Amino acid sequence: MKSLFVMDPLDRINVAGDSTYVTMRECTDRGYPVAMCTPSDLYSLDGRAYAKATPVRTTADAPWFHTQAPETHDLAEFDVVWMRKDPPFDMTYIFTTYLLDMANTLVVNGAAGLKLFNEKMWVQQRWPQFQPPTLISNDVGRLRQFVEGRHDRSVLKPWDGNGGRGVLITHAQDRNLNSMVEVLSGDGRDYVIAQGFIEGVDKGDKRILLFDGDVVGGMLRVPTASDFRANMHAGAGVEACELTERDLEICAALAPELRRWGLVFVGIDIIEGTLTEINVTSPTGIREINRLYGLHLEGDLVDRVELRLKGKTS
Repeated sequence: MKSLFVMDPLDRINVAGDSTYVTMRECTDRGYPVAMCTPSDLYSLDGRAYAKATPVRTTADAPWFHTQAPETHDLAEFDVVWMRKDPPFDMTYIFTTYLLDMANTLVVNGAAGLKLFNEKMWVQQRWPQFQPPTLISNDVGRLRQFVEGRHDRSVLKPWDGNGGRGVLITHAQDRNLNSMVEVLSGDGRDYVIAQGFIEGVDKGDKRILLFDGDVVGGMLRVPTASDFRANMHAGAGVEACELTERDLEICAALAPELRRWGLVFVGIDIIEGTLTEINVTSPTGIREINRLYGLHLEGDLVDRVELRLKGKTS
């Protein structure tokens, strides 16, 4: 199985917590050829997609990545192209998915699904029953009215944020509310998500991983005493956790759509039985869950991709 990983530059990878690193290493350990490139290394010619791809052998010890001189390849020469570029989900990211549409090979996660389904918006589009009360608007007055009309606290966040960036908690009597809404919306230019605050977030935010729609593991991300955000980027710790019937109900509802759109590696976020995000653009969590439960999820992930390839060629 010949793989190309479309990703951030190798010198930016934090191997201690990176799911891409361990997936690349799993492929290397199985004796599979592996190459990497950044989105800027992709291009098209006469309707076919190409990459300036760097062959790489990934090891368990430093320096971790052992590279050779880059070579130009038609993406169809690879059995699978792994789209593992970290957010932000901006126009460069979207344009990369257009190029991957021309790949004529298996893309994980599927380019069409990446284009269509924003990590925060998809929940509202398809499964609003699993969300708290939610408003998505760029109207300063409407956003303020949503917060002022609630007895409990509210959360404000940019629709395209990641890693907890720009997430704010407010309430109807907050004298900073006007400023918050104006800043987040760029005075009405940018869309903002306003939601009911989920009590119990201080106990943790569950990250559940699904491979090809099947639940393979979960962890509880617990915020620090100095920050309400349960993102690992914001310093949250991780703990083992049990999945509730409600958690599994949400996973079962999502599974058919994930399979339909080729979203093989997905991480969803659940707080107190409420679905907040469906992470499809380079989700992480493999290394943390492996450490908590003694698993080898990267092996399971590569197995799933191999099965998809067999189904494609049979």
